[in-house]
Amino acid sequence: MSRLCPRCVGASGPDPVSRLHTLLPVGLLEFIETVGRGMDAVGVAVIALGALGSVVIAATKLGKKVEIYRPLRRQLGASILLGLEFLVAADIIRTVALTPDLRSVAILGAIVLIRTFLSYSLQLEVTGYLPWQGEKARQEQQAAPVVPAGNPAATA
Repeated sequence: MSRLCPRCVGASGPDPVSRLHTLLPVGLLEFIETVGRGMDAVGVAVIALGALGSVVIAATKLGKKVEIYRPLRRQLGASILLGLEFLVAADIIRTVALTPDLRSVAILGAIVLIRTFLSYSLQLEVTGYLPWQGEKARQEQQAAPVVPAGNPAATA
């Protein structure tokens, strides 16, 4: 006797491709779903707490004569990047283990493509270089002279 997962109870007709997950024990399916939800929660928490922390840090610098905008963007971007990694991992876990049909894999591919583009864009915003530019770009950026904002004598 084969046990069906809660989504397959009452499903009509045998569809071997979309119901490959029925080969897994129901307890394992529930565990995988729980892990996926947990990864989603961690991703959302990382983004939310990172945003809150970035704003709090920026707020503590409001009365001082230091730049706020760029560090805020850098910290917020780093939080979003880390959160996106968890969200992509959760999508992969659920798609591969729970719904391995062609439609789900295509949707996962689109999600990963969009999130990868977003990650590269954020990486460029946060660090000033793309991931494949590597250590050389990082060293060049660190070696560049820093010109204080609002100092006309430094730019002349």
